[in-house]
Amino acid sequence: MANASRMTSYQRREQLLTIGRSLFAAKGFEAVSVEEIAASAKVSKPIVYEHFGGKEGLYAVVVDREMRALNDALTNALADPQSHPRQLVERTALALLTYIEENTEGFQVLVRDSPSTDPVGSFNSLLGDVSMRVEEILDESFKNQHLPAKGVPYYAQMLVGMTVFTGQYWADQRKVGKEQLAAHIVNLAWYGLSRLEAKPELRFESGKAKKALQRRKDKQAKEASRHDNEPRSNAAANAAPDHDDDADPNADSTLDAATAEAARSTAANQDME
Repeated sequence: MANASRMTSYQRREQLLTIGRSLFAAKGFEAVSVEEIAASAKVSKPIVYEHFGGKEGLYAVVVDREMRALNDALTNALADPQSHPRQLVERTALALLTYIEENTEGFQVLVRDSPSTDPVGSFNSLLGDVSMRVEEILDESFKNQHLPAKGVPYYAQMLVGMTVFTGQYWADQRKVGKEQLAAHIVNLAWYGLSRLEAKPELRFESGKAKKALQRRKDKQAKEASRHDNEPRSNAAANAAPDHDDDADPNADSTLDAATAEAARSTAANQDME
């Protein structure tokens, strides 16, 4: 407690904010107590209440600071509407990753579940604002490519969500550098956007695709059944000719000779009688 007298009010406030941010990032809002914050700062609980009114007040200030820092970074990245769309995508990806690199704990606080006392979910609100700005950029790009504008809000959400969740993964798994990861994000986002179809469809899993597949299967089954029946019919039709081919070619002449011989024999008998 003697340490408290050696700090100004501003210094103590900043110390509590730094400690609170680290604890909220590591454990989440619900798991952190005022007692733990005070113990980590080596002050009494009343000091925490004096500066922030409680854990909720401290958390609110931490979130507000991180929100402003991230908002400024993303807003500046999207500020120049005259820039090439790909350049805006690159700037935005780098801006987010730079913020994560420099404010890892702050980012972890933002992406954790908000407490019930948080009125609107500040981070989600920020992402909504960023998505609206991305919509404005995409709207112009869609017009230039003659694509329907009704898909713009969804593509904006996809781009922002893809970038944020990739950044969240990178915050814990930094196996590639910031610029390399930004290049991967841009590679997927840009080449996907540059090849959009005006009327995209699911090629395999849609109801329409499954019905078409079933029709093809039914047709193939009918053709297979017809082919299976054809050999048996042909065999029956050709059975007699095949049998004649195997017969003795001298059978008819032999039969005629035998008949003639029988007639001569009958006549000879009659003469003898």
